[in-house]
Amino acid sequence: MNIKQALYLKTIAEEGSITMASRKLYISQPSLSQTLKQVEEDLGVVIFDRSVTPNQITYAGRIVLEAADALIASQNLLEEKLKRLKDGEAGHIRLGISVQRSMQIIPFILPEFLKKYSYVTVELTEEGSGLLEEMLMNDRLDIALAATEPVSPLLKYELIEQETIGILAGKNTELAKRHASGPVTVMDVKNEKFVSLKQGHSVRIIQDRMFHNYGISPEIVIETDSFEVARRSVLEAGLCMFMSDIFVDQYAEEKGRFFPLQDYENKRHFYACMKREMPVPAYLRDLIGFARDYLKKDNEKTGRQ
Repeated sequence: MNIKQALYLKTIAEEGSITMASRKLYISQPSLSQTLKQVEEDLGVVIFDRSVTPNQITYAGRIVLEAADALIASQNLLEEKLKRLKDGEAGHIRLGISVQRSMQIIPFILPEFLKKYSYVTVELTEEGSGLLEEMLMNDRLDIALAATEPVSPLLKYELIEQETIGILAGKNTELAKRHASGPVTVMDVKNEKFVSLKQGHSVRIIQDRMFHNYGISPEIVIETDSFEVARRSVLEAGLCMFMSDIFVDQYAEEKGRFFPLQDYENKRHFYACMKREMPVPAYLRDLIGFARDYLKKDNEKTGRQ
């Protein structure tokens, strides 16, 4: 039974006769009779008792009409989903973001996003920013919200939030004892002990580049994939790490100090990254906008410029 036959059967059942149904369907009565006869022959059952008026649905007919209703409902659902997809109201997003940024942003923009786009699903991948661009290149992600430098000619970058890279130092470090505030140079930390994020994180790339450029090799006490483990270890054990100013909160201010780097021109900011040829549906555009608006409001609330 196809969708056209299902609609014909449903109309006959609603109208009570082939004659009335043919008028509603704008087809000839013989044509509708022939369609009904063909369906009954194919299924091997009688669907309507045509010896009485209005025609009565047989027991087998009720089973067939239940299937017809299900087929029509399925077709209607398909058409609705396709329409929403074409209108940019439905889809699937493969979103990549770092764990720390995910904790900061996703729980607060998700309610508003789902309220507007209830037919869009989000597949979340949490990795270091350095790996997210690779995943975009390999078509494993549709979009990455990443702290990175916009260098790849294959990607387009849309700025969401500017960052300042510096050194987070525990209060017991020599750096914190020598400097109350203000920018410092990489040479100021050459004798400090560091906690380092593992390869795959963009701040690790900056750290290694700066150490190499200045020809220094500070001791790395521990490496971790967890930004929060690194930050807490720095603050509790009196160590240092490279970090963005966006993660300087009350806890960091109480336990340590953040020093911007005066000898580093920061080009690493928080971007929405996508492949250049990728079309941007409305729901993806709004996802970026929700993230930018939330961070702007959060920065205003905390006093961060």
